[in-house]
Amino acid sequence: MAARGLGRCAGRLLGSLCGRSVQPVPQLRGVRAAPGAAGQPGSYQAQSAQAARDPAAFWGPLARDTLVWDTPYHTVWDCDFSSGKIGWFLGGQLNVSVNCLDQHVQKSPESVALIWERDEPGTEVRITYRELLETTCRLANMLKRHGIRRGDRVAIYMPVSPLAVAAMLACARIGAVHTVVFAGFSAESLAGRINDAKCKVVITFNQGLRGGRVVELKKIVDEAVKHCPTIQHVLVAHRTDNKVHMGHRDIPLEQEMAKEDPVCAPESMGSEDMLFLLYTSGSTGTPKGLVHTQAGYLLYAALTHRLVFDYRPGDVFGCVADIGWITGHSYVVYGPLCNGATSVLFESTPVYPDAGRYWETVQRLKINQFYGAPTAVRLLLKYGDSWVKKYDRSSLRTLGSVGEPINFEAWEWLHKVVGDSRCTLVDTWWQTETGGICIAPRPSEEGAEILPGMAMRPFFGIVPVLMDEKGNVVEGSNVSGALCLSQAWPGMARTIYGDHKRFMEAYFKPYPGHYFTGDGAYRTEGGYYQITGRMDDVINISGHRLGTAEIEDAMANHPAVPETAVIGYPHDIKGEVAFAFIVLKDNTGDTDAVLKELRSAVATKIAKYAVPDQILVVKRLPKTRSGKVMRRLLRKIITGRTQDLGDTTTLEDPSVITEILSAYQKYKDKAASQ
Repeated sequence: MAARGLGRCAGRLLGSLCGRSVQPVPQLRGVRAAPGAAGQPGSYQAQSAQAARDPAAFWGPLARDTLVWDTPYHTVWDCDFSSGKIGWFLGGQLNVSVNCLDQHVQKSPESVALIWERDEPGTEVRITYRELLETTCRLANMLKRHGIRRGDRVAIYMPVSPLAVAAMLACARIGAVHTVVFAGFSAESLAGRINDAKCKVVITFNQGLRGGRVVELKKIVDEAVKHCPTIQHVLVAHRTDNKVHMGHRDIPLEQEMAKEDPVCAPESMGSEDMLFLLYTSGSTGTPKGLVHTQAGYLLYAALTHRLVFDYRPGDVFGCVADIGWITGHSYVVYGPLCNGATSVLFESTPVYPDAGRYWETVQRLKINQFYGAPTAVRLLLKYGDSWVKKYDRSSLRTLGSVGEPINFEAWEWLHKVVGDSRCTLVDTWWQTETGGICIAPRPSEEGAEILPGMAMRPFFGIVPVLMDEKGNVVEGSNVSGALCLSQAWPGMARTIYGDHKRFMEAYFKPYPGHYFTGDGAYRTEGGYYQITGRMDDVINISGHRLGTAEIEDAMANHPAVPETAVIGYPHDIKGEVAFAFIVLKDNTGDTDAVLKELRSAVATKIAKYAVPDQILVVKRLPKTRSGKVMRRLLRKIITGRTQDLGDTTTLEDPSVITEILSAYQKYKDKAASQ
């Protein structure tokens, strides 16, 4: 198998396709003023206070000076948490792709926008802003020719690659709404997202490459679209030379793009028009399509990218997240490109071909900021220091952690070994819903302390409060509570697609007047925040949020399984993993065969990473008199905290605890003897 770049017409898809002459770049629309060091005068404390006290005075000038506008906005913000109304920069019109591409092409067309760190080490591809704009325009024109119009939804099922970025920006250019689906999800998960969004088109590759393995992307798409009546076309690009089946809906992407003009007039979009949908797991079984809009999201992504990571012009920014997650949207694509940065696209894995892959890449590409997940750090830590010290990391200035709270050991190793105790380490807390980083050690006053394993400081405009179980604000220091945000910020999601009631119930009803994050937090003596983890039935596996109900639903369809309950429990590498308790019907024969089928069902319906690490067969589940499964008791049994089970008076039959404890002990004894 021969690996390919983005196309073969003239060696590369980006730039002049198939030898065609390049037309002039369209003139930049609007005027962009140069922002100050932090966009506003004054210290971190002063700016934070202003953003909290007078959001219009803080965000208004920032939006005006940072973004390229077609039409100025007349109202900075109009938000009401009681009704879930969120509006920023009302009346303004702009185009996100112009902000990410055209303005930089006009000033410095040959600046490198993307460095594609392909799966094969040492075969990186550099893409200039001019090339990325031309490719984006060709793809945008192709989408229009195949019937995609403003407001239509387009599914992108592609691994990290320049063409995937161009697909996102092409949608933004013509006013279509993209929904990127992580290219590790199953056909069933992909179909569910396509159907919820009612997408007309899917863009994919024939195959993907990851860690030296081939991923059959087109086959997964073929299986998915059998159940997707709204899909009219499947656009298929090529990552490998291997041929795949092409049906009546399938269109060879590179060939068709070669016929298109490299200039496409951008749609002028309202500030609150949809930019993209991104699906995330909830505590109920159905993933929810979070809606992010144009101006507020882009401003927030760009500003957090610049200030949290100390991005400076000329830096090479290395976020190793997949574009299928919000981290990839905000800190691989939109934030860096709006700032004119060089953004690294990392296609591979941390241990391919060996445990030095990240650090060899840092040395070769001279990366200045490295943003990754605690899961990967914990994995690499176990390989020892030599894989790190083998490579020159002197280009690094900022290290970042994202996806879940980072434990102390991983923080220390990242800071001392990877960063040589000289790099700023920012442990960032945020969510798909927030659009960008909300709590992080930077920005701050110059020289301010950074404490290990702690997100610490709210970003400008983020006003955190802790709430107790009764819905009262928890005051003071050295206290814990439910982490809520009391004021709107530009980057936040606007609704759940097609279900604003669910949006309200999930985020604004639990603590009226506040946005409920779903996480718990601890506030220190110094007023810093430490995230303590999820408070609902959502687990975080290797940085991927997954509702336990999703796993339960996948297993409950098995005819031999009348009941199941899934919890998350700690794991040294992955942070959390799923532990499933299942009840089998009395006449069930081969238990091992059933367990194998259950694992296969979860992998097929969701993804391989969602498969429970352990499955325990029990006679019954601990339920309240009203029939609710008490998962907190299951969690305490698994984590060995049976001396503090809390209130069990609502259990229908308290003897079930002894029953499950006995089954779990036998399970552990059997595992230990094998």
